Amino acid sequence: MTSPKALSARFPKDFQFGVATAAYQIEGAASDDGRKPSIWDAFSKMPGRVYQGHSGDIACDHYHRWEDDLDLIKSLGVDAYRFSIAWPRILPEGRGVVNEKGLDFYDRLIDGLVERGLKVYPTLYHWDLPLALMGDGGWTARSTADALADYAEIVVKRLGDRMDALATINEPWCAGHLSHLYGVHAPGEKSTDAFAVSVHVLNLAHGKAVQAARSARADLPIGLVLNAYSIYPASETDEDKAAAERAFLFHNDIYMSPVFNGRYHPDILDAIGDKMPIEDGDLEIINQPLDWWGLNYYTPWRIAADPDMCADYPQAIQIPPNGNTEKTDIGWEVDENGLSDLLKDLYSRYALPPCYITENGACYNDEPMGGEVKDDRRIDYLEKHLSATANAINDGIPVKGYFLWSLMDNFEWAEGYRMRFGIVHVDYDSQIRTLKDSAHWYRDLAENHKTK
Repeated sequence: MTSPKALSARFPKDFQFGVATAAYQIEGAASDDGRKPSIWDAFSKMPGRVYQGHSGDIACDHYHRWEDDLDLIKSLGVDAYRFSIAWPRILPEGRGVVNEKGLDFYDRLIDGLVERGLKVYPTLYHWDLPLALMGDGGWTARSTADALADYAEIVVKRLGDRMDALATINEPWCAGHLSHLYGVHAPGEKSTDAFAVSVHVLNLAHGKAVQAARSARADLPIGLVLNAYSIYPASETDEDKAAAERAFLFHNDIYMSPVFNGRYHPDILDAIGDKMPIEDGDLEIINQPLDWWGLNYYTPWRIAADPDMCADYPQAIQIPPNGNTEKTDIGWEVDENGLSDLLKDLYSRYALPPCYITENGACYNDEPMGGEVKDDRRIDYLEKHLSATANAINDGIPVKGYFLWSLMDNFEWAEGYRMRFGIVHVDYDSQIRTLKDSAHWYRDLAENHKTK
């Protein structure tokens, strides 16, 4: 294993190391100070949707413990903090009357980051759509794109002067595919029609949010966070190679091409274009020039051709890892080459701005023993993926920073609290935070980099 000091030396001096969280996963205080429900508050209360009926009602109680948590971040020696702003705290009905207490919370949070010398990287939307907007159709209504733009303008006018960069949407794939086609995330739909509409509305919302944020503050660096998948054919057959390319178009290009090229791929239009509410001028709005973009990477996909000739596009199936493959506790294959291969592939396909790895990390459910959490597997995962990031930089890919997912164990969406991604252990009954060995390792890395 490479030492933190040796690994840190592989990164440019201006490279930023950070940690990441998201509002619904850590804040709790679900009904405090004027916040109203999001789609995840409702979804988590539906029987069978979330493991053991867990919800974000309390989570890590970050809303009340934010000062201690910022001290914790500072103690890790990192440069920056990536977090999301809860839309239902700012606009409890999704649009209309602004909840000043919600803005006040993020005022305090951002001031606290600035006071501690930490750079501020907020995300506007990390899946907590105000429930009231479901009355109009949620992400299947074009009006939601306008609502996100309104929200963006309000947030940037109030908070933008202390932001170092802003992301519009985190992982539209999860808000589109996972939430409207596969039914795994809120609102839990399994509809090709709803999926096709939501994809375009999410893309349009991104473009409108960029326009709104820039109208409020022209000098704020703005980007989008994508969980593009590293897709490999399951075999070298022509059929599997063609299926892998179709899967790339369906899962990656469906977001990247409109954002960076101003168009949808013809195969996507042939498959679902008749269901997408594309209007004149939409693609020009979506295709806003970005200052940066974020990549969230955890695991690769192995794709084979679907033997069912009548299957829906992309006629591709994901092959699970075999029994001998190294996997994390959530069952995801560990392959750091997927990260560097993906970065090179994306930069060969698209004219992309500089990149940040906005999420990368591993689920290992180690518990404290004697006041310590030995999570050597996570350290090994992080070392491998940071090495892959350094390899990509050496190959000319403009990666400017790395945000580890996650600062602390938290509400892991449909998996509830049974899956732990944090480098800080959280006892959800007592809310005691315990630094895992991976936190000490990451602190050594970040601090050694600062002395470079």
